[in-house]
Amino acid sequence: MKIEVLTLFPELVEQITRYGVPRIAVEGGHLQVGTRNPRDYSGNRHRRVDDRPYGGGPGMVMQAEALAAAIAESRTQVGPAQVLSLSPQGQPLSQALLRRLAEQPAIIMICGRYEGIDERLLKAEVDLEVSLGDFVLSGGEIAAMAVIDGIARLLPGVLGHEDSAEFDSFSAGLLDHPHYSRPEQWREAEVPEVLLSGDHARIARWRRKRALGATWLKRPDLLDGLELDEDSKQLLREFIAQREE
Repeated sequence: MKIEVLTLFPELVEQITRYGVPRIAVEGGHLQVGTRNPRDYSGNRHRRVDDRPYGGGPGMVMQAEALAAAIAESRTQVGPAQVLSLSPQGQPLSQALLRRLAEQPAIIMICGRYEGIDERLLKAEVDLEVSLGDFVLSGGEIAAMAVIDGIARLLPGVLGHEDSAEFDSFSAGLLDHPHYSRPEQWREAEVPEVLLSGDHARIARWRRKRALGATWLKRPDLLDGLELDEDSKQLLREFIAQREE
């Protein structure tokens, strides 16, 4: 997969490919990440890409022409690509959205700065606006890095265990179940006996119940959008009953 990021701070975004899963994805040839500075397409000697907003008001607005030129150049490098703008006004980033993006051959991401981007550029060039949540950052770079990291772990062959991404939180619409490792006892707390039993069917059922329970406790809103089968409903009832004992 190919990703191009349009940013005034390319060195910041490039850091994401030097560590962890994104580094593995790049070094393994599964992911290609390039950065492009809109200032290089400004067409003026001062390399300015922003100006005052029409109608007045505070701050500056990123101009359309330099961004459009950068997008066009990116397309010559990666081919047909979906164009994203990272913006607090965008669609919330989710695991489902990351999965859809990971299926694309290429994406181009625009990191906004200042008060935002000229609306005409958004309407003419952008396919989707994406947000990390209902808060404002200084720019879109951190959001772009989050998208890159989230996509990298979904690309086939990147993770050490093929099932790792499949069992992440949100992959099945639920939060993940609790995890335990050695030693069996730590600070008087023990690993649940079921995980030591070797009974894989029983372990799978325990994990499903705990995933349902974690979602009920921490993100009950997620359950509203799920159609649970009868077995899952029973597991959740058992979890709640045990909590109330």
